[in-house]
Amino acid sequence: MDGSQPYNPRTVEEVFRDLKSRRAGIIKALTTDVEEFYQRCDPEKENLCLYGLPNEQWEVNLPAEEVPPELPEPALGINFARDGMPEKDWLALVAVHGDAWLLAVAFYFGARFGFDKADRKRLFNMINDLPTIFEVVSGVAKKQLKEKSTVSNHSSSKSKSNSKAKGSEPKFPKASSSKDDDEEGLDEEEDEEHGDTLCGSCGENYASDEFWICCDICERWFHGSCVKITPARAEHIKQYKCPACTNKRARP
Repeated sequence: MDGSQPYNPRTVEEVFRDLKSRRAGIIKALTTDVEEFYQRCDPEKENLCLYGLPNEQWEVNLPAEEVPPELPEPALGINFARDGMPEKDWLALVAVHGDAWLLAVAFYFGARFGFDKADRKRLFNMINDLPTIFEVVSGVAKKQLKEKSTVSNHSSSKSKSNSKAKGSEPKFPKASSSKDDDEEGLDEEEDEEHGDTLCGSCGENYASDEFWICCDICERWFHGSCVKITPARAEHIKQYKCPACTNKRARP
């Protein structure tokens, strides 16, 4: 259902890259593109599936017609449950099925190309280091980060007095060069915690060489490139709303 030539990763690293790309597409559907995703999942249509694609995009489509399919199929009929439960619960349900599908696809490739026990274990460990789609969509990953953050980091990350976005990194507290060794130690501890910050769009971790911006409504962090915000543009934004918060509206 990818709408392109079949893609068959053959090594552990290639399978993992394929999973990360498909995962990024699903996370995008359930976060930054949630309004469009919601509209495409019309309960009046036939059984629909959510596909994450190897190019980090997503699509809602009918299941593959061939039996058996070329790849394991995602959960069928996600559109039928859309209006039968609160939207938040529906998105969480789709996210859980998305996680299960990604594992099925990854280990399908592993079986097809003869991964041995060591390869399968290494692949699982690489996948297990990523937050699940459910954790990203439900905010569990963000909650876990908050619980392990220091009080100083927690309070400073919500400060509205500073610029909302900084040139190459999120608005985390940094120890001044004039502070003593204890404060420098705290700074190093916080730097380690920054690596656990997740982009609300693609689900990837924080990197010090990337520009990030935080939504004033949901308080999620985003890569500037994921939400099409540059450092220059951010300087003129008094209150930033991410695409999901901007498009969110009351549902019937």
